[in-house]
Amino acid sequence: MRNLFLSSVLTMLISLFAMGASWASETVKLIMTTSAGEVMLELYPEAAPTTVSNFLKYVDGGHYEGGEFYRVVRDDNQAQNNIKIGVIQGGMGMDVTDAPFPAIAHETTQDSGLLHKDGVISMARNQPGTATSEFFICVKDQPSLDFGGMRNPDGQGFAAFGKVTGGMDIVRKIQKMNTIQPKSAELEYTSGQILIAPVVIQTIKRVE
Repeated sequence: MRNLFLSSVLTMLISLFAMGASWASETVKLIMTTSAGEVMLELYPEAAPTTVSNFLKYVDGGHYEGGEFYRVVRDDNQAQNNIKIGVIQGGMGMDVTDAPFPAIAHETTQDSGLLHKDGVISMARNQPGTATSEFFICVKDQPSLDFGGMRNPDGQGFAAFGKVTGGMDIVRKIQKMNTIQPKSAELEYTSGQILIAPVVIQTIKRVE
């Protein structure tokens, strides 16, 4: 009888542990509706808890509604950049100077294990620990954005935290849109990369 009781308790504990592991590994699914079409996302809070939590604060507060995808980087518009990448960048907008939430600690790809593969969503930043609302989506694999990559000279890479699960055709369509051409031969860091007609982020919502 005692052995049967202990066996039952052990079975229950194993079951609870398995349930806890399942909860910990759950993803957060989102649908992003833009003026160019819908994009489905999933985020990985177990791998990048700080970054996902920050992004969801903006999502749940409606802060991205009316934001834009305003910058695209591709083969033909980054002559000024020594290390080439392919992304679309968006968020609350380039003119936002006061984000509603403070900047977050930088979660590197070495910490999270999430690499900048095709369709991965990641945070834009200047120095490590300065990311707030702006984010980008990779078009094709972008290893120079990972920890140790030198797109950013500090070598810390960027904070990947999820990926596109549907609508990559929309992402690629946005990347191919027309950009404002430089007016002089002296190129700034983002010269030729700003969309003539930014794509509006109408909503980003959780999918239950």
